[in-house]
Amino acid sequence: MTSIRLVRDDLRPPGPPPRRHLLSVSDLTRDDVQRLLGTARTFESALDREVKKLPTLKGRLVVNLFYEASTRTSSSFELAAKRLSADTLTIKSAGSSVDKGESLKDTAQTLGAYDPDVIVIRHPQIGAPQLVARVTDAHVVNAGDGKHQHPTQALLDLYTMHQEFGRLEGLHVAVVGDVLHSRVARSLLQAFALVGIRCTLVGPPALLPRGLDAEMTTDIGVIRDADVVYVLRMQQERMEAGANYVPSLREYAARWGVTPDRLRPGQKVMHPGPMNRGVEIDPRVADSVDALVETQVRSGLVIRMAVLYDVLTGGPVGVRALAAAEVA
Repeated sequence: MTSIRLVRDDLRPPGPPPRRHLLSVSDLTRDDVQRLLGTARTFESALDREVKKLPTLKGRLVVNLFYEASTRTSSSFELAAKRLSADTLTIKSAGSSVDKGESLKDTAQTLGAYDPDVIVIRHPQIGAPQLVARVTDAHVVNAGDGKHQHPTQALLDLYTMHQEFGRLEGLHVAVVGDVLHSRVARSLLQAFALVGIRCTLVGPPALLPRGLDAEMTTDIGVIRDADVVYVLRMQQERMEAGANYVPSLREYAARWGVTPDRLRPGQKVMHPGPMNRGVEIDPRVADSVDALVETQVRSGLVIRMAVLYDVLTGGPVGVRALAAAEVA
């Protein structure tokens, strides 16, 4: 499977250029991350113009295929494509032939007949993006597969942290909550390792998975030592029926909820959304000036613009290229 990574591609023998995908953070090198963050910064500066649309991907087709509910990811991918002048087609599983029993393979092949340039997919099953990449000729971007991966979320979070602190190397992030069922946490751990961020996982014993290469603790008090407290919600839609991971949501909130008294003044807080106020995060924290949640949403747009551009063109976009695009 060909990834977004360029290092390996450059070593391939001459022939047709390989398709580029973004299926996992493990597809990326540190240089890839730096390139994508730089491209996102360039696009962000372009969005300050009165006319925000760029002709960069004019004539391209981006298909958004979502089998799970989504607000932030779905809307930002669609808007990102439109900001780059691509044509978009959004397919939700509800109301489509999926309701009639159509398989993912058949759906992907049907959409592939439209010759899309990119298929962005969110699916509850691990490995769904790899299947779509295998049966279509499109570039595939993983917008979340089960509890496995959510690479663009990790990238937008890195972008948000860099914008806030001016650096990534040496930061300390405490990830608090339901790590066991979180694709965001798994993607973040890989991304943090690439850029030199220290991570501490915090939560109930039953929600801290074994086998992850990270510091783990059940002591909520350690979050005061972190530069960023990254809060995760309880992923109840991915929990096994009848399993008791915590005694109750009330007890969870009392023992592991992020409240003002558990934070130090000025400490930054992030959350991938949607938030369950009063459970994993106190409303006073969610609405504080130190919460970067809305910044994450804005970062999501420019990062997804950068990813769409990168998988299709294979390189960074410079200021001169944008200036040329403005007059095209």
